[in-house]
Amino acid sequence: MTITIVGAGLGGLSLARVLHVHGIEATVLDLDASPSARAQGGMLDIHDDSGQVALRAAGLHAEFEALIHSGGQETRVYDRTAALLFSEADDGSGGRPEVDRGALRDLLLNSLPEGTVRWGTKVTAAEPLPDGGHRLALADGTSLTTDVLVGADGAWSRVRPLVSPEKPAYTGISFIEIDLLDADSRHPDAAALLGGGMSFALGEGKGFLAHREPDGSLHVYAAVRVPETWTASLDFSDHAAAKAAVLSHFDGWSDRLRALVEDADGELIPRLIHALPIEHSWPRVPGVTLLGDAAHLMSPFAGEGANLAMLDGAELGLALARHPDDVERALAEYEAALFPRSAKSAAESAQSLESCFRADAPAALLELFGA
Repeated sequence: MTITIVGAGLGGLSLARVLHVHGIEATVLDLDASPSARAQGGMLDIHDDSGQVALRAAGLHAEFEALIHSGGQETRVYDRTAALLFSEADDGSGGRPEVDRGALRDLLLNSLPEGTVRWGTKVTAAEPLPDGGHRLALADGTSLTTDVLVGADGAWSRVRPLVSPEKPAYTGISFIEIDLLDADSRHPDAAALLGGGMSFALGEGKGFLAHREPDGSLHVYAAVRVPETWTASLDFSDHAAAKAAVLSHFDGWSDRLRALVEDADGELIPRLIHALPIEHSWPRVPGVTLLGDAAHLMSPFAGEGANLAMLDGAELGLALARHPDDVERALAEYEAALFPRSAKSAAESAQSLESCFRADAPAALLELFGA
């Protein structure tokens, strides 16, 4: 039996690792030329009831603990005037420690046998074969076949059409990603404002979400409720013009908050927030399934995306290990747990997105934190 996982993100690698722990080989295909071809993003809070469960199943929890960013669970909430409305220190007792996404991915990658991941392998299409299995068409003109196919290839999955016609829809919110480097020395006011963990400054239809990186930089997302075409209408290579366009949404906001955009180091990167339907599911299709964003793309406002992807990968790996001679039973068991779990998180995420940008923001977030 051949198992092919499309996508070397946290979910796909968690699956490959759990399979390896149980003596089952798998091949992971990824379109990136190498593990270092692109940045992996900022900090992640890894939950004790999902992401950490996956790491335990992968036999990597002790190594994960060495990656935890001390102080990263500190939380602050501000309003548009930069008035501090809520603050909670990181005393080390929380269940959602922060780690760098790239470091976590490297942990998973380095736990796999050499050659498990085929880099620079882009899947352009997938089709079922008459006698079972699937054929994958690759960008270099070649193809390969596999008995079991897992789509771990994110929001715009090439595997998803085999099981579902659904496509992600724009949520109405776009992020502009910003970095402030060497913050304590170069941006001391921003460093003092945002602290050592996660910070929120929210208002109606807009806001800032930020976290401190282990290297001392600040990673900031300016969130705005705009039409889907807004980011495409801007020239983000013109840094001054891009900053002005973003700041036009924050007229009347505190100068301390506006400075997060004005003082940004390097380019501003637009990120449109998309989501699949909350109760996205599909009928059992022989030999193929999905995990992570390919299965249940949601906004980041429940903090569940990476955690669910890792848990998906671990649970699928365990199901295949339990039923090595009955793949369909394994996939059916996995999906039976996947669908209600992801629907619950997707509903929470959608509700949190709306709550965070209500007219009375950040009231809902303060209520969530018990402030």
